[in-house]
Amino acid sequence: MRKERKRGTIRSKIKRGDQVVFVAGKEFNRYDSTGKRNAYSGKVIAVDPIKRKVKVEGAMIVKKHQKANPQLNIEGGILNREAWVDVSNVAIMDPKTGEPTRIGYELQDGKKVRISKKSGSVIPDPGIFVKPEKDAEKAAEDTDKKPEAEEKKTEKKTEKKPAKEAAAKEENKKEDKKENASEEE
Repeated sequence: MRKERKRGTIRSKIKRGDQVVFVAGKEFNRYDSTGKRNAYSGKVIAVDPIKRKVKVEGAMIVKKHQKANPQLNIEGGILNREAWVDVSNVAIMDPKTGEPTRIGYELQDGKKVRISKKSGSVIPDPGIFVKPEKDAEKAAEDTDKKPEAEEKKTEKKTEKKPAKEAAAKEENKKEDKKENASEEE
């Protein structure tokens, strides 16, 4: 039987820039020098919600044999890269306790925010996609300046065209005079 592909936007609760802890797999079974298990934690650098995979900075390092491509300025060799990890192997880190937790959603001040199921604290957005907001005064000044700048550009363009056309006409006249002089001789 073939699996049906979901339609529409597929969202992931874990976002790029979040701090995550491994709860299963190779990186969960890391041991320190004393013999205690120390699960790896790191920052998410990529998310693929369709395949349900994430890349964690410094985790699941694999060797990739890269062929050189001089046309694209790509050097060849053996490179160390992060591999994709299934989302079920990681859990987001609780901002208060630092332990793995599940994610819930709540409405606060009209905005949908992520909360930790363990401590109930708000999980801050990574802020990667947030654009800095301008002050209302600066925004108003910018809109006032734009039309003036556009008017100046259009004036300059219209001034240049007649000057170029006049220069071209003068050159044509000179060429015609030279041709007439050579025909008379």
